[in-house]
Amino acid sequence: MRTFANWMVAMFMIMYWGFRVVVAYQAANYAEFFVQPINLTVEIILLFVTVVCIVLVFKRKLIGGIIYFLSYLAYFGIDLFNAVMPVFSGGDLGADYMTAFTSFLGIVLAFVVLLDLSVDKGRKPKDKKTDWFYTNKDYDRQFDDRADRNNYKTL
Repeated sequence: MRTFANWMVAMFMIMYWGFRVVVAYQAANYAEFFVQPINLTVEIILLFVTVVCIVLVFKRKLIGGIIYFLSYLAYFGIDLFNAVMPVFSGGDLGADYMTAFTSFLGIVLAFVVLLDLSVDKGRKPKDKKTDWFYTNKDYDRQFDDRADRNNYKTL
C-alpha cells in the first residue's frame, strides 16, 4: 500500500465485506433487515472468496482485483439487472431500492478496486534515499574532451 487512496479502497472493501456479513447473519437468523441477500448460500461463499481477495489486494496482486470484480459482477450484477429492467420496460421498480443500491455499490467498489490495482501496476516505487542522486542530471559524470576513453585490457 503506497498511497492514501490505496488504503481507502482497501478499507472500503473491508467495510463492505462487514456489511455483507451482517446481511448474511440477519438473513440466517430470519431477522428483518433493510437489505436481503439474493441467495444465502452463494452469499456465504462470496464472503469467503472476498476474504481471499482482500488479502491479495493488500499484497497488491492484480489477480485479487480481477477475481473480486468478476465475482461481484456475477453476483450483484444479476440482481441489479433484474431490479432495473422493469423501469426500462415501462413498469415500476418492483424490487427493493436499498437492495438495488447496495448491489450497485458493490459493483462500483469492485470496479474501483480493479482500477486501483491496474493503475498501480505501472508505477515505480519511490526510494527517497537514492532518487535524489540517480534521477538528478547534475550528478552525472562529465567527461573531458581530453580524457582517455580506451578500454585497456591486460592479459
